[in-house]
Amino acid sequence: MISSGKKIEKTGTGAMDSPPKEEVPGIVRSDHYLQHYTGHIKRRISFCAETEQRLTGAKMTLADFASGHEYFGLHLKGEEWVLREWAPNAAKMSLIGTFSGWEERGDYSFSRIGTEGVWELRLPRSSLNHGDLYRLHLHWPVGEGDRLPAYARRVVQDNNTKIFNGQVWIPPCPYKWRNENYRRGPAAPLVYEAHVGMAQEEGKVGTYVEFREKILPRIVAAGYNTIQFMAIQEHPYYGSFGYHLTNFFAASSRFGTPEELKELVDACHGAGISVIMDLIHSHAARNEVEGLSRLDGTLFQYFHAGARGVHELWDSRCFDYGKPQVLHFLLSNCRFWLDEYKFDGYRFDGITSMLYHHHGLGKAFTSYDDYFDGSVDEEAHVYLALANKVIHDVRPDAMTVAEDVSGMPGLAAPRASGGVGFDYRLAMGVPDYWIKLTKDIRDEDWHIGGLWHELTNRRHDEKTISYAESHDQALVGDQTLIFRLIERDMYDYMAVDRRNLRVDRGIALHKMIRLATLATAGNGYLNFMGNEFGHPEWIDFPREGNNWSYHYARRQWHLRDEQHLVYHFLADFDRAMIELAKLSGLLDDGGLYLAVEHCDDKVLAFRRAGLIFIFNFHPDKSYTDYAIEAFSKEYRLMLDTDSAVFGGYGRVAPNQVYAANVAGSQRALIKVYLPSRTALVLREKK
Repeated sequence: MISSGKKIEKTGTGAMDSPPKEEVPGIVRSDHYLQHYTGHIKRRISFCAETEQRLTGAKMTLADFASGHEYFGLHLKGEEWVLREWAPNAAKMSLIGTFSGWEERGDYSFSRIGTEGVWELRLPRSSLNHGDLYRLHLHWPVGEGDRLPAYARRVVQDNNTKIFNGQVWIPPCPYKWRNENYRRGPAAPLVYEAHVGMAQEEGKVGTYVEFREKILPRIVAAGYNTIQFMAIQEHPYYGSFGYHLTNFFAASSRFGTPEELKELVDACHGAGISVIMDLIHSHAARNEVEGLSRLDGTLFQYFHAGARGVHELWDSRCFDYGKPQVLHFLLSNCRFWLDEYKFDGYRFDGITSMLYHHHGLGKAFTSYDDYFDGSVDEEAHVYLALANKVIHDVRPDAMTVAEDVSGMPGLAAPRASGGVGFDYRLAMGVPDYWIKLTKDIRDEDWHIGGLWHELTNRRHDEKTISYAESHDQALVGDQTLIFRLIERDMYDYMAVDRRNLRVDRGIALHKMIRLATLATAGNGYLNFMGNEFGHPEWIDFPREGNNWSYHYARRQWHLRDEQHLVYHFLADFDRAMIELAKLSGLLDDGGLYLAVEHCDDKVLAFRRAGLIFIFNFHPDKSYTDYAIEAFSKEYRLMLDTDSAVFGGYGRVAPNQVYAANVAGSQRALIKVYLPSRTALVLREKK
């Protein structure tokens, strides 16, 4: 329970005076450009501490406070059902459902308890049975309506009426975990972004069971160590990709039962794979019957009043992060998925929208002033810091990832240093730059210096995850990288014995782009489901505009499996690339040293983790005896994108050794043959 419905007020003067050196926040010491904003940063630190103090009353931990899911919602306590709901504007509330003929009855009426608008209903165990459907029926001072409990853990849709209802869920055999004590290891995350519903070959909604049986083995074989699931929380419109939520504590029933989701997570853990999920706390669907909007008859219960409570572009509602009850709800949601389903962390979606009153719309972030002016929603900033604290207090090994396009400093820095506390932030500029190169610039005009800058342009005091493309780059109206490279020739020339020059170019660059992205990644790497083998088509969920078709809401795994098609070359290369990164500890090595950046030659070379990465992006020029500075006597060829086993021309002999020689400048050099559109990875020979 929480003590007050009043908004938490920000305090502090915000003075810009430089504090004594020992009081300077850590993120300021790491980035001297932040010195001018020290006062702002210290005020945020204080505001966060004050908010936590207000929520806990110094009588409990924040993790204990984040247990609203154990108090609110429907629970079986011994021989009694207890259902509680926060609805301060309600005048009357009843439980209706299959057990009451969907009519209001006195024996299913709630009582108001306390002074904060909490309602409670207690029923004998025999009153409700597993599988019963239910709703709340509320009366307000003016009007009435049906609603679903905010903390409902099971919500199902009627296939005929399309109506959503809560469902009593007490299966006779609760799921028994086989890997209950699984903990995420220290290895750098190699993330496989996946969607359960569209993961199957057939044009339909896939299930948790099918993913476990058919897709998980593919991910294990591909070498990834983390799965990021999209669309787990319940959402009424399948085509929203899971980003318009109505029921934050309910696992989407369109994919199966809670036990089947638990079995999927358990199987991932048994295979040594960590599981994180997209967590959407940046907004909520506007749906009223099954969602949070107007739950108690007001528009401002969970959300801001007026225009601030509406995200016009997303057609959704914006949370009021200054309300204790909202923080209680969202922080409890952070804990719930860790406790109930054993998830290992989250990717927080839409953080830019949360952090700024303008939601980042039409905003170019060109100055540090943009992170500390009146456009920043500091209540949202505090919420994200508290969310990270709850998550890491409950599961110290948990992984949190921030999706932010604004570049706000400190997102992946510790809270004590003035940061928000995320473990990683996404390097969202990298895929955008690859699109720019492949879409707008001829191969011969690629600027190698610009490419190196974009691949390594990140805050080096914060951990980042890089990627060449995610689901965002494959949505309808856009194109996957492979389709951008090969275009319509993908329909006719992807057979091994029928490929043409455009296909050869696409295959070569697809491998080079992924290798360059992984090799320069800060601390982690991400790939979207199917893109590792060059899935040819975009993503488009069933909707009125495509005649409710599932044709593009699936993955064509047979393309990867057919040996007479070239897709398997890309998948085989991706697996070899991932394996090399794991064996060399690539992403655990922060040293990234530029060796060659030659724009005219289109050659880029750099060293990391005892490896030398050499890229020749030139479309038609090959180089013999290209000199690369070396720091070891001998190097062995470990990976060649042009290898015949990866669909290349095989112009470089495999497993060859390069001996260093000392030039007149006394630098040790190795000389390599660099075919056009080829990348080589060499390893120190010990």
